[in-house]
Amino acid sequence: MQVPLIRLQCGVNSYDWGKVGRASAAAKFAAATPSSGFSIQEEKPYAELWMGTHPSLPSKDLETQRSLLDLVQDNQALMSTEISKRYGGKLPFLFKVLSIRKALSIQAHPNKQLAEQLHSKDPDHYPDDNHKPEMTIAITPFDGLCGFRPLAEISHFLSSVPSLRKLVGENEAECFEKSIKGHETSSSEQDMEKNKKALQTVFSALMKCDRSDVAAAAKDLVASAKQEGDSFAGSGGPSNGGKELADLVVRLDSQFEGDIGLFVLFFLNYVKLEVGEAMFLKADDIHAYLSGGTILYPESLEQSTNGMSDIMECMASSDNVVRAGFTPKFQDIPTLTTMLTYSYAPISEQKMKPVHYPYVTLNSTAYSSDSSAILYDPPIEEFSVVKTELKKSGAKATFEAIEGPSIVICTKGNGKISVGPKVKELEEGFVFFVGATAELVLESESDDFTSFKAFCELGGKEGAGDK
Repeated sequence: MQVPLIRLQCGVNSYDWGKVGRASAAAKFAAATPSSGFSIQEEKPYAELWMGTHPSLPSKDLETQRSLLDLVQDNQALMSTEISKRYGGKLPFLFKVLSIRKALSIQAHPNKQLAEQLHSKDPDHYPDDNHKPEMTIAITPFDGLCGFRPLAEISHFLSSVPSLRKLVGENEAECFEKSIKGHETSSSEQDMEKNKKALQTVFSALMKCDRSDVAAAAKDLVASAKQEGDSFAGSGGPSNGGKELADLVVRLDSQFEGDIGLFVLFFLNYVKLEVGEAMFLKADDIHAYLSGGTILYPESLEQSTNGMSDIMECMASSDNVVRAGFTPKFQDIPTLTTMLTYSYAPISEQKMKPVHYPYVTLNSTAYSSDSSAILYDPPIEEFSVVKTELKKSGAKATFEAIEGPSIVICTKGNGKISVGPKVKELEEGFVFFVGATAELVLESESDDFTSFKAFCELGGKEGAGDK
């Protein structure tokens, strides 16, 4: 049987929000693997490198040019028989590198049942029938909008941002305030359901506003943000200061002038992730990625405050997106406003808590150089991710075999990747598929060798049984 270590050729998508030319890590990583059909165009935006079997942009075996989907369907042992059967012969996850130049759309991803309905009704806009829970890991400082704020914060902004209250409507704002008053943080199921209905009503009122009214209100909002500084939005709320929110409004208006998203941000948690922090987004969770800093490549260090970022993202294998702002693409506001869970909580509840990965052995060089393997393990079975940092040449990490497939990408430095007798170079942008039941070894040949490994193992060591 072939040793299950396969170098992949992966495609890159060009979306308007992507970084341009060679400034894009997604583009540079794609170009690291030879391809007759791809060369970087310096004026073109490159947004996402895709690693997986999704039909919209499937990865290929570099050597044979067969699709990864063909390989895993021809040989179920590559993923394990159980995973192959569970997921219809397709890789359970889609792994990505995102290179962000400006804000992505305000969006949510449908649950499995809704995905099937949307795909059946509108396959052009909803290309598959799968759900899309996803996890984002910050390679660099990163900011975004994620989930609804605590209700008291939303109420504060409705009372302190006149243009927001005018758009929502005085009656709708008052009804929301009265409905939640006194039980904003109640854990009673009855109160929480009442709160969610009130939140849905007031948020839907905003999203259904006439776009000409939104554009006019946005001019007032941006003018206030520029003039008021620290006192903007009632000096902010418990989570964000007034100046911080004012700067955010001005920045986003420069990218999407007069957009409804300028008002949506007062309903959503504004989150900042430091390097290594992560957040998990369930299906039906509203969010938008905004920006960060660029430090994937040494030559890009001077760009670290220019509002761009490169992040790792892993998700169930789907490309379904319901959009409603910060985008020129198709927007489906009726679907978005009805599909959301309207759960509300501080962002701390959506940030993940990575832990040391226990099923790896580091050699003495790795231990003495403070090398590490960190596990990001979301509460679903389709995927988990391990970030491995080997901080000295000769440092080695040996991963125990698992009953499932993995995809490994190097994002910094260089070294070797091996399975059994098969040893391959692993450099920035190189991507490998590792089959089930294979012991994997990573060895650094530089003093800063970073890789990410996405994997699936049902009910296995990684905690899937607890998901």
